[in-house]
Amino acid sequence: MHKEATRKRVIIAALCRKVGMSRQNYYAVKVKRRREAVDEGLVVDLVRRERKLQPRIGCRKLHYMLTAELESNNVSIGRDRLFEILGARDMLIEPKRSLIKTTNSKHSLPVFRNLIKGMIPEKPHQIWVSDLTYIRTEEGFMYGALITDKMSRKIVGHHIGDTLESIGCQEALKIALKQLPEGAKPVHHSDRGSQYCCHEYVKMLREGDLGISMTEELHCYENAMAERVNGILKQEYNLDASFKTKDQAAKAFEQGIWLYNKKRPHLKLNYQTPQQVHEAAAA
Repeated sequence: MHKEATRKRVIIAALCRKVGMSRQNYYAVKVKRRREAVDEGLVVDLVRRERKLQPRIGCRKLHYMLTAELESNNVSIGRDRLFEILGARDMLIEPKRSLIKTTNSKHSLPVFRNLIKGMIPEKPHQIWVSDLTYIRTEEGFMYGALITDKMSRKIVGHHIGDTLESIGCQEALKIALKQLPEGAKPVHHSDRGSQYCCHEYVKMLREGDLGISMTEELHCYENAMAERVNGILKQEYNLDASFKTKDQAAKAFEQGIWLYNKKRPHLKLNYQTPQQVHEAAAA
């Protein structure tokens, strides 16, 4: 044991002479690297913990969410370093693309002009944007209808069912209308899909005294926020997966919306959640 320790000291001394480093610096570097390895281990453990709940949450949001907890453990780490740590372990998230179209704008139903072009909402319930998404299952497709408040980015109405007809959008609208404060009359914005142009849906909007706004030319740009929310649910909460049953898909849809509204920090909201901003602004 003593001979082995002596041999290691001789090797370390020779190495230090070769690189022009003192033994004190050598041991300081060794301790630093060991500490960095421990810090990285903690970072990876915390990231894995968060991704059990939100499997595809990105690096920037993780950095914001974990900073306070890391600092409480005397670990300080920048966003670039977090990217490096996750990249070295193949833990960065790649974006996914959707190829299935849910909008049918080739119909003879009445359409409406874009009322929200250039409008910037100052509080909740001034502009609602809506969109449809699909979810694959081994039992067939399911379709989710979403209504999002443009100011707070909170999903205020949603429904999932197994038809692409307007009934799902109507159910989502009913939910949104139920939580609408007295006197609030948002402009409802959508694409020109038949689900939103049909007489039943338009009648509900008019009975609620809501403004009716639709995309005109550049559909994806004129309804970008609604499509962005749709993309977040798919990319970050695995709603682009193929589920075994429709029941599993429906539960994943509900959980994804709950996480998006109440747990996901949003860059455009200064890393607050939509629920926090919605409640604070409406107070």
